[in-house]
Amino acid sequence: MQQIISILLIGISLSMDTFSLSLAIATLYRKKNIYILPFFVGLFHFFMPLIGNAIGISLMKFFNIASNVVLGVILIILGLNLAIHYFKDEEISINFNIIGMLLFAISVSIDSFTVGIGMSNITNNYLLSSLVFAICSFSFTIMGLIIGKYTNKYIGKYAIIIGILLLNIIGIYYLIG
Repeated sequence: MQQIISILLIGISLSMDTFSLSLAIATLYRKKNIYILPFFVGLFHFFMPLIGNAIGISLMKFFNIASNVVLGVILIILGLNLAIHYFKDEEISINFNIIGMLLFAISVSIDSFTVGIGMSNITNNYLLSSLVFAICSFSFTIMGLIIGKYTNKYIGKYAIIIGILLLNIIGIYYLIG
């Protein structure tokens, strides 16, 4: 049960950046083809952790590093990186043709790749973890687009704060656990 909760919380926190960016995108971009975006985001959130996991297992064997330490450090770094970008108040400008959507999906999925490096510490069921990450990111992207269509951009800031807190709390848990 603890594994499922950890996987779900990580999936949710990995989805916060795409949620907040989707909120902002929906307030500015009104074309219907934008609803293809969640499929790309979900697809990349499925494959990136699997690729990261394959690389991570090799690296941990080679360097003889405990996977819980790697996962904890990665989650904390991701949380701090998200916080830095949040406080810099950086704006992202992307052209939303198919190539733009693919680039967006890759950029919000890089954190899934890095989590995949330490995923073996959470579970041996990598496909289930990746599926949860994909479903979370797909769902949060859709929610962001729908909510963003009707609200202002300030809700996205709260989503990022939640993501920062979740990543750091889970990271600390794995470091001390």
